[in-house]
Amino acid sequence: MRIEADTGRLMPARFISSPNCDARPVGASIDVLVIHAISLPPGEFGGPYIEQLFCNRLDAEHHEYLRKIRNLQVSAHFLIKRDGELIQFVATTQRAWHAGESCCLGRSKVNDFSIGIELEGCDEVEFDDRQYATLCEVTIALRAEYPALQSSHWFAHSEISAGRKTDPGPHFDWSRYLSLIKRADCL
Repeated sequence: MRIEADTGRLMPARFISSPNCDARPVGASIDVLVIHAISLPPGEFGGPYIEQLFCNRLDAEHHEYLRKIRNLQVSAHFLIKRDGELIQFVATTQRAWHAGESCCLGRSKVNDFSIGIELEGCDEVEFDDRQYATLCEVTIALRAEYPALQSSHWFAHSEISAGRKTDPGPHFDWSRYLSLIKRADCL
């Protein structure tokens, strides 16, 4: 995998353009990676609702929860589905609307200087091996393009939005993730 510097697209990710993004502030340096988890409706996997949400086309008639969130305007740079499929919604050169009200490394407006990766998952379920493998590949590609994205700058959404968010939750295995990255760095 590699990032195309001029477009901010990760090849070979499937690209679905989200309108929920805008330009990063002039001079903003990308130096934070935020790991999220999402399932729509909560605890359900495999449906079209995450893609619909990120593209402002949520079909909210199928579930009460979807009706509650149908007017949200959110996105992430990437989504890693349960089977490891990688979808990119926002170019890395753009600011995705993923962090919301947050603070990281003493700075607010975390979207300005971060990349957001959503894992299809929830607090109650283990993540799939294929998701960890894809996340490792994406992280390595991001670090190659943005050297400031070192492991000391990788955060859970819950860490930057304490008390407001819980994702990626207790079943995200940080040790496993970091071990996969370390192993790949040694190859």
